[in-house]
Amino acid sequence: MKKNVLLLALLAVFISSNETQAQHKKTNQTAPFVWEGANLYFLLTDRFNNGDPNNDVNFNRNKETGKLRGFMGGDIKGITQKIEEGYFDQLGINAIWMTPLVEQIHDGTDEGTGYSYGFHGYWTKDWTALDPNFGTAEDLKTMVEKAHQHGIRIVFDGVINHTGPVTPQDAVWPESWVRTSPACDYKNYANTTACTLVANLPDTRTESEQNVELPAALVEKWKKEGRYEQEVKELDAFFARTGYPRAPKYYIIKWLTDYISEYGIDGYRADTAKHIEEGVWAEFKKQCNYAFATWKVNNPKKVLDNNAFYTTGEVSGYNISGGLYYDFGDKKVNYFANGFNSLINFEFKNEAKKDYESLFSYYSNTLQKELKGFGVLNYVSSHDDATPFDGKREKTFESATKLLLTPGTAQVYYGDESGRNLVIEGTQGDATLRSFMNWDDIKNNPTTKKTLTHWQKLGQFRKNHPAVGAGIHLQISATPYVFSRTFTQGKYTDQVVVGLNLVKGKKTIPTGTIFKNGAKVKDAYSGKEAVVANGKVTIDSEFDLVLLELKK
Repeated sequence: MKKNVLLLALLAVFISSNETQAQHKKTNQTAPFVWEGANLYFLLTDRFNNGDPNNDVNFNRNKETGKLRGFMGGDIKGITQKIEEGYFDQLGINAIWMTPLVEQIHDGTDEGTGYSYGFHGYWTKDWTALDPNFGTAEDLKTMVEKAHQHGIRIVFDGVINHTGPVTPQDAVWPESWVRTSPACDYKNYANTTACTLVANLPDTRTESEQNVELPAALVEKWKKEGRYEQEVKELDAFFARTGYPRAPKYYIIKWLTDYISEYGIDGYRADTAKHIEEGVWAEFKKQCNYAFATWKVNNPKKVLDNNAFYTTGEVSGYNISGGLYYDFGDKKVNYFANGFNSLINFEFKNEAKKDYESLFSYYSNTLQKELKGFGVLNYVSSHDDATPFDGKREKTFESATKLLLTPGTAQVYYGDESGRNLVIEGTQGDATLRSFMNWDDIKNNPTTKKTLTHWQKLGQFRKNHPAVGAGIHLQISATPYVFSRTFTQGKYTDQVVVGLNLVKGKKTIPTGTIFKNGAKVKDAYSGKEAVVANGKVTIDSEFDLVLLELKK
């Protein structure tokens, strides 16, 4: 009898040991990159980092502008510099979305908020060229390669809806290409798509299937630059391959997807998506997929993984509570069924006011059920949202905790992590949201450093564990507040346990069924280690939260 008891005890130890080893084996597998739970950093190229002061002024863009409405020097080289320094790695970022890099109108205009240049990238003059203020083709090639070497995906910003404003130096495109009226009133589908967003922002006739000639101004420009024949040759090949009519939208789709096949970018954020017929985005995604596949075939040694090309849409006013649909009033549209992997979630900044469990469980349930297979892009501040979650930067720690621990893709707007001011005296309109990145504060301000450290710890935990953003949420305990996240993809499994609003100092929290008794775990926030006993773990740290992972 004693021998049997001893045998059973040894068997239990053996099984427990094997289970623990199996957990470690799973944990030690390389975490897959998952767009649904990515840490995506959104930056205005011109406002992030100046890597080359020699390209700060081009096309005589030297007129006096409204405050924060002129070019300020940020460029592609500046982004590359921060990639190489490890800034994004330390922040746990694995994807970067930047504002458009294409050539902007050469002059400026006043939309009622002060004289402005196209520093933001949304005033296209030529989709086929990079704006020299942002950099060169070689700069872009280097940036994408360096990003990929760091495991960071690159997401471009695609504008199909409109050209840049008309100025003395920038002629209006032909009437067969654009409309200059009426202005959108957003009362129904037609008055949201077939209209101009604002005065003097010519709207592309994206509904057209009619053949149109290239704009004369563009032909003249290309001839002066010595590339007219090549551009026409490529267009001929594109239209022959696709069978599309030479309608405005297809020209632009060709020009935008060229950046995929040429540089190997990983995704597109679609600007003003709801102002274009949804079928256009389906065709856009089809050509994005073709271009991405082409790049992979031509660059087999540079392919990061087997993820498909990523698209997220700015459907202004879309909320996760709307599920698969956006409601125009007279028509509901499913953009997910028209080429989009995800949509920007305009509701999160308000949802973030809820308690943790209400927020987390709702997002997990929605994403795991109604939106299964798709995603949302959550944010607390952005470049054009006048009512951010924390406009005065008084809740920088809460912003990080809620944004980075909520299921879904997290959009970190540049400066969220450093408390960059969003209220700038003397600005008009959205310019207040677009100040230059506060690098001096990051280097010299103790408060900023503390804020950044919090974002870094949460960001790295999220990056290392796809379960955080893409996993299934389960509350383990209400008091203390503890929850788990579990993610499975093929043979890969990832599990974490998180505790929030805990006591500082010594704290004991339950781990549910996530970690076996005897498992060695680490608190990724404090760096403290512990062993699970009786379904609980004790951590002694100065912080009120724990981020538990199996010790590797």
